[in-house]
Amino acid sequence: MKKALSKKNLWDKTPAWAKMVLGAGFGSIPLSWLLGQKFRQQRAFLREAQWWPADRAKEYQLARLRAMLTLAYERTGFYRRTFDRIGFRPQDLQSLDDVSRLPTIDKSTVVENLSDMCTKDVTEHDVDYISTGGTSGKPVEFYINASRSPVEYAYLTTSWERAGYRLGMPMAVLRGRTVKPDRHGLRHEYDPILRHHYYSSFHMSDENMGRYVEHISTIGPCFLHVYPSTVAALARFIRRAGIRPPSNIRGIIAESEIVYPEQRKMVEETFGCRYFSCYGHTEKLVLAAECEHSTDYHVWPTYGYFELLDEQGQPVTTPGQRGEIVGTGFINTVMPFIRYRTGDWATYVGDRCEACGREHTIIRDIRGHRTQEVLIAADGSEIPWTALNMHDDTFMRVRQFQFSQHQPGQAVLRLVPAQGFSEEDAARIRRNLARKLDSQLTFSIEVVDAIPLSARGKAIYVDQHIPWDEAASAKAAER
Repeated sequence: MKKALSKKNLWDKTPAWAKMVLGAGFGSIPLSWLLGQKFRQQRAFLREAQWWPADRAKEYQLARLRAMLTLAYERTGFYRRTFDRIGFRPQDLQSLDDVSRLPTIDKSTVVENLSDMCTKDVTEHDVDYISTGGTSGKPVEFYINASRSPVEYAYLTTSWERAGYRLGMPMAVLRGRTVKPDRHGLRHEYDPILRHHYYSSFHMSDENMGRYVEHISTIGPCFLHVYPSTVAALARFIRRAGIRPPSNIRGIIAESEIVYPEQRKMVEETFGCRYFSCYGHTEKLVLAAECEHSTDYHVWPTYGYFELLDEQGQPVTTPGQRGEIVGTGFINTVMPFIRYRTGDWATYVGDRCEACGREHTIIRDIRGHRTQEVLIAADGSEIPWTALNMHDDTFMRVRQFQFSQHQPGQAVLRLVPAQGFSEEDAARIRRNLARKLDSQLTFSIEVVDAIPLSARGKAIYVDQHIPWDEAASAKAAER
């Protein structure tokens, strides 16, 4: 499936040598200008909007919701039928409470109605195809605006500023990127525009992590941008090796997986700086970032409409009560997600932070499908499942998938095929995953009729049978 010709997609495909040449020419231009007018306008908007009083934020949400509902009703068969069935019209939305009249949807809804939920021809040049793992173990495919990146990056960088990040600061990134060795054998790649240093999270051996730490210490005052599982592995290595962490790291930004309190404490003690987390999804529904003064998450009211629903589908309004995160996104106008159940649960704290003054919904203790399951490489290093969560057509004709592992460096990939699955699909899966795994782990494919969920109905992406002490022994044997 081809990617749209957006600036981001074109830049991602640019060879490393060409990036360095272009980067040298653009070096004197402020990053905010290189990222474009749309980014600058969005960042200026967010710096003001995050301090809006609650009433103004609700007015904004109501206007955006009406616009999204109107678009969905007028241009998609799925939402027109859904609204007509309950006798609802977009103009009926007079208050935010009226949203509760609409039914919720989930990943199965998207899987079954993909082609009927889009507002435009998905083959147009400004549409991207996306695929995610999905909480049920089924790949979830959808379409999204190719022009979303400046808006999304403005939200992220404005959120990161709470941790002390400033646009243009170097970032050391350990987040699932496939990184080949450079001429010195270091698995490192540099983006001279964003000033991002990418290191391979697929090659987290002690030798490689030692080189990562050494190299990070040379890039100047920086932030780590990581999965919780990769920074935990790096922290454990530093402790195990008895070395000092780089003194130039100003903070840690962790995303895409569950953050465990004991793990956060260990990482902060190891690196001696703030561990900052954001919560969001590929579907662009809800974005929440921690406060400057606590580890509570503040939900951005301008990113999407956030709901927290209990098991009966009723709004959670009591502090301390838990509910499922349900979102209606404002960014994706190609395929609207309206009242989408994410499968993630959180605890409600309140609607105003006394520490910072933001009048945002506050949540904590987010739990759900963003797990920290790992595969064990031949050398005993950990490969985070999150790094293998492909966002392309790799699992296009697969209903469910799961890795099963009994010994380091080898695994079985179980697949439940969808209609039309063929050897060509299996070959694409082998090719795309092998490119990421880069010989760290080999796998065979086993086609099965079903993959059981956990006792609580959760998908298990890595059926791991290697005891922790055996994985540690494999790592030690490599040293």
